[in-house]
Amino acid sequence: MTRDISAKAFRVLAANIGHDFKDPELLRRALTHASALAPSESVKGSYQRLEFLGDRVLGLVVATMLHAQFPKADEGELARRFNQMVRRETCAEIATELQIGEAMRIGQAEAQTGGRKKTALLADMCEAVIAAVYLDGGFDAACTFVERLWGPRMLSFSGPLRDAKTTLQEWAQSRGLPTPQYEVISREGPDHAPRFVVGVTVKGLERGQGRGGSKRTAEQSAAEAVLRRESVWKE
Repeated sequence: MTRDISAKAFRVLAANIGHDFKDPELLRRALTHASALAPSESVKGSYQRLEFLGDRVLGLVVATMLHAQFPKADEGELARRFNQMVRRETCAEIATELQIGEAMRIGQAEAQTGGRKKTALLADMCEAVIAAVYLDGGFDAACTFVERLWGPRMLSFSGPLRDAKTTLQEWAQSRGLPTPQYEVISREGPDHAPRFVVGVTVKGLERGQGRGGSKRTAEQSAAEAVLRRESVWKE
């Protein structure tokens, strides 16, 4: 048994998005979890294919914004700013602002386990919404949407701009610890769009994990996870 999208929640979300959909079914699909569908419909009818596309659109728009806004920043700084803006937590925050959770179409079991507030699901559906805007209104419409919601975060970012792996190594060495060791835990996805999970071990500490589209990005993410957990880096 599924719980459909309420008309009110759908209208509120559409208004918050600020795009007049010519094909509202695109937005509806972006909000549909596989648990709300029969198994035979789950691939084409759920948000997942849109999330794949939206992730790429978000990345291109954010990279373009950063390139224009910070002309003196080197590649490393741009990458760190980029990672902060497209990370799961940022997308989930924006999804909450848009009230995506209230408009999700999810199965009863998923709803009962807190699906409407799960960070991962909120982030994925946020990216699916970006794809829906892109497919319905084109790249300019997607740019307008992303710039409005991610732009203020780009300008207010106050996090660390140093390289996470370097910082973690220096922090470990300052405490007489060996160099952190990285290992690939898993690799998924096709060759043109892989997803890596990498673990980093620092003697005496719980292992940190990170994800990314390359081993290098995943290693940086893993190092950052440890730095934040140990309060070396703070939000």
